[in-house]
Amino acid sequence: MKRLFSILAIAGTMAFGTVNANAYTTTTTATTTVVQSAEEPTEELGFHQELKKRFIEGGPGFMGIVLLCLILGLAIAIERIIFLNLATTNTKKLTQNVEDALASGGIEAAKEVCRNTKGPVASIFYQGLDRADEDIDAAEKAVVAYGGVQMGQLEKNVSWISLFIALAPMLGFMGTVIGMIQAFDKIQAAGAMDATLVAGGIKVALLTTVFGLIVAIILQIFYNYIIAKIDSIVNDMEDSSITLMDMLVKHKK
Repeated sequence: MKRLFSILAIAGTMAFGTVNANAYTTTTTATTTVVQSAEEPTEELGFHQELKKRFIEGGPGFMGIVLLCLILGLAIAIERIIFLNLATTNTKKLTQNVEDALASGGIEAAKEVCRNTKGPVASIFYQGLDRADEDIDAAEKAVVAYGGVQMGQLEKNVSWISLFIALAPMLGFMGTVIGMIQAFDKIQAAGAMDATLVAGGIKVALLTTVFGLIVAIILQIFYNYIIAKIDSIVNDMEDSSITLMDMLVKHKK
């Protein structure tokens, strides 16, 4: 009998040890699997994919209008930047060439120099030289009048950019308000406060605001660059006009 109890005890001990070993192995394997799963990097969307995803989530209505503001604003801004860069001239070199032409060949030679030079400064010089045969006052009036014309050409369509800068965030805020109204309509229809209904509506609403602000920021950077470029060209026009008047007075004497 004692021998039977001893055999059963040994068998029970071995069985318990095997079960514990199997449990430990299973636990270790599960833990390793969890760790490996945690260590595996999750696939992240790229910038363009994420942007496209958020744009679609915001809804095609207001998001499409905001995108249209961005496209039109950028088109006008790029056109103005190209125009202003082409309108920029080396005023010191032009002034020196006109002065040398006046000294050597007179008014007609100076006008030829202006005809062969691009930019508003050369155009103003030409208008002033064209009235130089009358008197200095007539030349000065021509320079001032044509300077206003050139300034209008430099500022052409710039007001549209400022309009899109103001319009984009307004459309975004309008989309936000409409999204909030739709979220509350869903809550009222459901008859209960469901977090998923509120979260979905608020997310769609806020996305329109975010995209509207992004468009406004992008266009504002281009707008400030264009305004600074226009101011620089206008300052060159004013300084060159004073220099031209001095050259004409000297040439008359």
